[in-house]
Amino acid sequence: MTKKKSHKPGSATIALNKRARHEYFIEDEIEAGLSLQGWEVKSLRAGKANISDSYVVMRDGEAYLFGATITPLNVASTHVVCDPTRTRKLLLKQRELDTLYGQINREGYTVVALSLYWKNAWCKIKVGVAKGKKDHDKRDTIKDREWKLDKARIMKNANR
Repeated sequence: MTKKKSHKPGSATIALNKRARHEYFIEDEIEAGLSLQGWEVKSLRAGKANISDSYVVMRDGEAYLFGATITPLNVASTHVVCDPTRTRKLLLKQRELDTLYGQINREGYTVVALSLYWKNAWCKIKVGVAKGKKDHDKRDTIKDREWKLDKARIMKNANR
């Protein structure tokens, strides 16, 4: 007898970093786990996370998420000291760490957080190896996006 999974309403996404795709060219994406404390998981379930200014730092052969803010809940236990901006360890395999380290040692590359989401009962973060865009690159991206919208409108009206 198989048990059906009950689908929870809403999205599994906790937080998105929309600015990352505007500011950087994303070369590669990697999914990683996060080492969290209990109060952080409760806050994430409530959707109290912000990863817009976060990036990944490589230290001692490990990867750490720096700059992510998880706001503690008011009902969190009083005996725990809650640091909303603490550095959190990323859970990656050694091969993934090696490829990340090799990619960010190239000129102009960094690792930024793209999205924070639930995968089953686990909190995962998608990080991307990124290279910064210049101002003219950003203008080109905006121009392309607007042209796609205009083209879709023209095609819709032409089919009537």
